[in-house]
Amino acid sequence: MEIKTTAVAGTLESSDIQIMIMNGNNGIEVNLESDVAKAYGEQIKSVIVDTLKSFGLTNAKVKAVDKGALDCVIKARTLAAAQRATKTTDKPSLEVL
Repeated sequence: MEIKTTAVAGTLESSDIQIMIMNGNNGIEVNLESDVAKAYGEQIKSVIVDTLKSFGLTNAKVKAVDKGALDCVIKARTLAAAQRATKTTDKPSLEVL
């Protein structure tokens, strides 16, 4: 799948995460800003990367600004940003995630 435009999903409110996805060339690169990055940074990045791979993206730059989001919120925001970036709303079936 191909990224057609830069896209954003999420807010900077407490318990949320803002995900920005743009074109990339070196696999999936995640730049994470989070107050809890020391404790949970690798888990947050893993959820983002796994969600994008399940969606079918292999090259993307991701900027994530976390405000204490749970994994389910991270996955939902990542999926929404990926759908907006690829201009698809019918893929994938949510059951695969």
